[in-house]
Amino acid sequence: MHPAFSVIFLTTLIGVGQGLFLALFTGQSYAAVELVPSQDSTTFYGLGGLIALMFLVGGLIASFFHLGRPERAWRSAAMWRTSWLSREVIVLPVLMGLIFVYTVMHYFGLDTVLYTSKTGTTLQLSLIVGALGVLATFLLFICTGMIYAAIKFLQEWACALTPINYLLLGTASGFTLAAVFASSNAPELLGLYGNWAIIITAVAFVTRGGSLIRNSRIKAKSTLQTAIGIRHTKIQQKAMGMQGGSMNTRDFFHHKTAAFIKIIKWSFMILVFPIPIILLWAGMNAESTSVLLGAFIIQYVGLIAERWFFFAQANHPQNLYYQTT
Repeated sequence: MHPAFSVIFLTTLIGVGQGLFLALFTGQSYAAVELVPSQDSTTFYGLGGLIALMFLVGGLIASFFHLGRPERAWRSAAMWRTSWLSREVIVLPVLMGLIFVYTVMHYFGLDTVLYTSKTGTTLQLSLIVGALGVLATFLLFICTGMIYAAIKFLQEWACALTPINYLLLGTASGFTLAAVFASSNAPELLGLYGNWAIIITAVAFVTRGGSLIRNSRIKAKSTLQTAIGIRHTKIQQKAMGMQGGSMNTRDFFHHKTAAFIKIIKWSFMILVFPIPIILLWAGMNAESTSVLLGAFIIQYVGLIAERWFFFAQANHPQNLYYQTT
């Protein structure tokens, strides 16, 4: 498939926003049961929620560049009963609304303690809003991943690892950013976020690596014979069926060499996983915001490459006919 940078930035940006919100809610939940120190609502949860919301807005803006008729974007939600894309279009603004309410409650001090136990555990109104946001976050990860996993004839995408990788990679980048944010605003939470970022990144390495191994062993269901309906065992294609390019030659193939694809694959495997893990470990030990920021930037650049590879690796069956020149 031809990787569209609008979709690449959409999926990576909202992934960071979702992961950062999960990290913020994790910190608040731990604080509610006194596992970690409580933080100032305005400077930590309020500002952190605003940053998460900005990433989600950035992803939403990027998505509009993928639309031929942006003024008709509202129609994309019409097929929610059968389309994972329509469900994503619905869940994304719901999540943004919940994070907005969560952020406003913290930033303006509108949170309320609903219950306090004898042991000191507290239930705040923002925790309920946050829990709804967490549910919406996981639904959005599932919807985004299933947009691609549900396409059965694209064998590289059609497996359970696709939504799992969307979930883990987005969460890893969000927790890495949370470590950066905590290092300058809440050093007491640096270990919490940094260690979780390392763990999630390591798990994502296993699942993403598993998808690469799986895809390298795929036996194509479509062949030249099935593409044109001829059973002869020896078929040699001489032309792509037209004199010039078309949507078929532009939108369903990346037009890059095998060597370039291999470079992208190994680049993202290095940038997304081992380098950020090393920098997270070093940044936590040195309590260095700059090192942790470097981990996030490198990982995000790697995620752009990973998402490009994800789209480019999918081999549309129509390429059997249209990609011969």
